[in-house]
Amino acid sequence: MTLFRGRRAAATALAVSAVLFGGVAAQAAPSGASTRLADSLRQAVDAQNFKDVIDLTPPEPNGQSRHAAVAEKYDPTTMPVAKRVFGPMATPQPIHQTPNMDAAVIELDDAGRPTAMADVLLSPQYPHGVTVPLNQRQLATDQVRYRWWDDNEWDANGGKGTRDVLPGRENAALDFSSPYPASVLKLMVGFGIMRLSDQHVIDLDSVYDYRPVTINPTCGEATSEPIRQYFDEMITMSKNESTCALIKLLHDKNYIDTLNATFRQLGMATLMITGTDPNNGGHWIGSNMSSVDTAKLLLIVNGGPGTLWTNADGSRVTRDVLSASARQLYLQTLGNQGHNEMLSTTNWCGRDYPAPGIPQVTPQRWINPDDGTMDVGGLYYGQDVRPCNAAAEVTMAHKTGWVDTTGSDAAIVHSLPGKAKRNYIAVVFCNLGTDYVDVNRPADPPGVYPVPYTQKYGQLGKAVDGIVTGLQR
Repeated sequence: MTLFRGRRAAATALAVSAVLFGGVAAQAAPSGASTRLADSLRQAVDAQNFKDVIDLTPPEPNGQSRHAAVAEKYDPTTMPVAKRVFGPMATPQPIHQTPNMDAAVIELDDAGRPTAMADVLLSPQYPHGVTVPLNQRQLATDQVRYRWWDDNEWDANGGKGTRDVLPGRENAALDFSSPYPASVLKLMVGFGIMRLSDQHVIDLDSVYDYRPVTINPTCGEATSEPIRQYFDEMITMSKNESTCALIKLLHDKNYIDTLNATFRQLGMATLMITGTDPNNGGHWIGSNMSSVDTAKLLLIVNGGPGTLWTNADGSRVTRDVLSASARQLYLQTLGNQGHNEMLSTTNWCGRDYPAPGIPQVTPQRWINPDDGTMDVGGLYYGQDVRPCNAAAEVTMAHKTGWVDTTGSDAAIVHSLPGKAKRNYIAVVFCNLGTDYVDVNRPADPPGVYPVPYTQKYGQLGKAVDGIVTGLQR
């Protein structure tokens, strides 16, 4: 079947023809809509000047990373308000090279079917961004040699990784180290839980007794909660303890390898969870996600009808990978996200900093009805978000993530009734985490949850929203 409904036959024919990119044969030329989207996305990424940030923990004089000794990476449940520099103290300096970013957007029709897709990579090798050749039928590329993220290699090796994520990509046109996904990896965990539920291996309403064999400080002590509650806490509050419980549950059911194999079978081979500890569900650093495959995972959750993409082996992927009830629960939970602070910044509505991002509705679940302020699992934001809700233009079902060297967000966006039309999926992974701040960044007000990211992410989110709105008029 034709993937892009309503496009001219000439554009469809172009989408399945071969082109050359960087001297290497790509799978397919983009459709006209995808070309426009890709060009606009690359320009938007370049325009944010992501290299214009301050590094709070610059590399050692010998070039070695100050992050190299960190054994674990997680999103802490809490973050110190006054001190955000971890490890050896250092004099903050301008970042020494262009950061690594992987940004993908899928444009959707009103039913949720993909009509265009673009992916842009930014790195020291591609300082102004480069568009990735995508096969628009497969929503995939074989033209990127993805490398595992390593802080020390990024600092000391010119941003170049040395370990391949996928085999057989040695001759790919593009070479890119994928930023660690941080808490966006919880989307993969949630997908695994929904699959086990659909297969009647687990009951979401049953109580899971999390009993760690060994204690990981981030995972915490033993707990007993309904699986549905662990899932909600993992997504909406990014609660690490709940995530560890669900990862241990996946191990208990011997499902981690099966989950990774499922991702490969579905054409999302860069999605993988490896090296997690079956004793407590901790040690997440072996996880990898590309923005292209993460966007495809959200495409399934969003649930458009018909074939969403066709893999190289001819297999077709539809929304029925998950049951209707699983998709509904997943989408509703993502829509109740408490951390609206990366591509969208509505949790800080009304502050001069950070800049506004995607103009989303902030979920009522977290809003104090008396004064409009937000409290997300004990994290107080201190701003009345009701004015931003009154001016909101879209709903946003998403998952954010951050650590010292990661900022990430993966979102499903739909326009509100009566607002300018746009329907899309946006995913951004970057190594600008909490150790990178904007030039002349103002101090956070006392007693409130601090801004964890550069405001350039919010500016990029607003730019992407404007691009898709313009394309879908």
